[in-house]
Amino acid sequence: MLTDAQIDEMMARVRKLELKARRLVRESFSGEYRSSFQGQGLDFDDFREYQHGDEVRFIDWNVTARMNQPFVRKFREERELSVILAVDVSGSADYGSVSMSKREVAAEAAAVLGFSALHNGDKVGLLIFASEAVLFIPPEKGSRHLLRMIREILVAKPEKPKTSVAEACDFLVRTLRRKSLVFMISDFFSDPLEKPLGKLACKHETIALRLLDPLEIKLPKAGPVVMIDPETGFETLVNTSNSNVRMGYARLMARQLEGCDAIFKKHGIDSTDLMSHGDTLAALHRLLKKRSRKRSG
Repeated sequence: MLTDAQIDEMMARVRKLELKARRLVRESFSGEYRSSFQGQGLDFDDFREYQHGDEVRFIDWNVTARMNQPFVRKFREERELSVILAVDVSGSADYGSVSMSKREVAAEAAAVLGFSALHNGDKVGLLIFASEAVLFIPPEKGSRHLLRMIREILVAKPEKPKTSVAEACDFLVRTLRRKSLVFMISDFFSDPLEKPLGKLACKHETIALRLLDPLEIKLPKAGPVVMIDPETGFETLVNTSNSNVRMGYARLMARQLEGCDAIFKKHGIDSTDLMSHGDTLAALHRLLKKRSRKRSG
């Protein structure tokens, strides 16, 4: 159970995230969000006279008969999306070697995306997961709803700290009845990945935000170091002064990241890396600009 001091500290972080996210959305992010994500269908808008090039299937024959000339039905995009933030809070999420933990980066990204969604009239929901689904909050509108979700991301303490992206994907496939936009926020250090992510991407538009720390990619030359797996508690002594150890580790991580990227590409999942020492907003900007170019091109 959290102490009063811990609760006060956590709420201060939530308020700071809220202020930062609202400012970013207001100043620069909302338009890119809107141009990157489509609504989930078309609503009837009005009738107009048929023009050369219009699709015959949109001709309304009843109106055409009354007016003695062809009329077609006009539609407008149904703007409202159902956005799901699926956030990994396993043991590895609390790691951060620089200034922020991966969990804090996830909360920051969730805040920016969540306020962007609300600003554009979309509903936002949350799945917190580790080895299993920890908490699911159905999509709704409203700032208080979103602030509760950010708070839950920061304070969640799963009983089983291992990572299972497969369990998260299966939960969303079973639970979400309406086609949704899913942001999967995780380090993706989990097996299996391909089938669960593929199944999720077939039913819902899926975007991967991969959380990484620089020391996970490249070991420093720091002599003998005791490493502890935060998800299993396993400890091992690693001599980081050994160049072969560092090179071997770098090759292993490169294969893991490349394999993950290949899965994303195969299933049409757009992705970007969110570094614990990097600029979260800049990474999200790059992702949305890329999606906007694909949509317009």
